[in-house]
Amino acid sequence: MDPTTFANDQPKQLLDAQAHICNHILCFLHSMTLKCAIELGIPDAIQKHGTPITLSELATALNIHPTKASSLNRLMRMLVYSKFFSKKKLGSGEVVFDLNLNSKLLLKDHPLSLAPFALATLDPTMIDPAHHITEWLKNESKSPFHIAHGRSIWEHAGSTTKFNKYFNQAMASDARFVASLLTSNNESKDIFKGIVSLIDVGGGDGTTAKAIAEAFPEMKLTVLDLPHVVDGLQGNGLNLVYVRGDMFEAIPPAQAVLLKAAKESNVT
Repeated sequence: MDPTTFANDQPKQLLDAQAHICNHILCFLHSMTLKCAIELGIPDAIQKHGTPITLSELATALNIHPTKASSLNRLMRMLVYSKFFSKKKLGSGEVVFDLNLNSKLLLKDHPLSLAPFALATLDPTMIDPAHHITEWLKNESKSPFHIAHGRSIWEHAGSTTKFNKYFNQAMASDARFVASLLTSNNESKDIFKGIVSLIDVGGGDGTTAKAIAEAFPEMKLTVLDLPHVVDGLQGNGLNLVYVRGDMFEAIPPAQAVLLKAAKESNVT
């Protein structure tokens, strides 16, 4: 196309359009730097340090290679920009980094830690299918995940021990967070008032159902999930049981159904 076609466009509009495109091209770096921060253990290192930490102290705590100090600085700048850490300059002029609420939710020992969810979601197993969306749209494959791995995400989890572990930890992490919100305040608890029986469809290891069962002992809870997920799991002998099954085939009867991130997406 002849560049003169855009002659009537204002330079600012063109620059804004370029910036918008570049932002979307490079935004994956936000996810990858987040993954790196969790894998390195940056939130945990700052917490263990006890006070805001300097770059050199952080490099030592993380065993960063001496030649990578400047790279760690760039990583921290990106993470501060993404609002995962706070930064301030001391009277001496030295910069220190500290945790904020976002990074506290990435601590390994935080009861509501979302670190497992982030790591599983950003694992190559989950990212690779995104590279096949175009191919999937042009053929009869069931999903991009099928193209990348030759089977569905559920079949892959059922036959790949490492991925199954990561996937279940991720689901449990997300479930703990949601369960805490559902059972920790009266406004949320009102949602469950009057419900006699509830089935958690695709409920994983039952983290959410366990919290609800404890908060509402008069309610009967059932966790429905695939055999490889619930096999070996035991109910509480009172108001919580596990059932093997496929939600796409049949759902046992209950007064209410809980669906939380259970729908299989096109990508997976």
